[in-house]
Amino acid sequence: MFSPLIDELISSLKVLPGVGPKSAQRMALHLLEHERAGAVRLAEALQQSADKVQQCGNCRTLSECSPCQLCANPRRNAALVCVVESPADVLAVEQSGTFSGHYFVLHGRLSPIDGIGPADIGLNILVEKMQQAGLDEIIVATNPSMEGEATAHYIADKAKSANVKVSRIAHGVPIGGELEFIDGGTLAHALSSRREL
Repeated sequence: MFSPLIDELISSLKVLPGVGPKSAQRMALHLLEHERAGAVRLAEALQQSADKVQQCGNCRTLSECSPCQLCANPRRNAALVCVVESPADVLAVEQSGTFSGHYFVLHGRLSPIDGIGPADIGLNILVEKMQQAGLDEIIVATNPSMEGEATAHYIADKAKSANVKVSRIAHGVPIGGELEFIDGGTLAHALSSRREL
């Protein structure tokens, strides 16, 4: 229906999460009709990022330098490592302003059904870090899905074997949340993770 270049642009935009054929078509036409300069900036930024951004050699987050800015910061506590599933999770924890340690990004979670084992998400590298001196605690911040919980248990077993303290972030009722609107699974997890006041 469209010219080959426009079809290619629409097809390329569909690789983004949550972008279907109609959304991709709308974005492509908007860029070509109303945002030519923005389209050029977007193309340049994508090209630069694709060429220069890679995984930090220490924490595996995405960065154009290695070590990344977080790992290179001498004020951060290298003895405390927070394990997350994705670079987006690093950003979420950083925005909380409450964590001053280092990170380890898995880029996924264990899923034997999908053929994703420990080495596929870098758990072998994390286990090596556990065996090095100077690591006091690992905070597991994987998502509370079945795969995230399996990943958390795997990490906990390996940390205990390496005599490294391991903890899990709490999941449950959000601040300002009302119990009547909380789903049963979240409420059950909050009850089982209760702590003494």
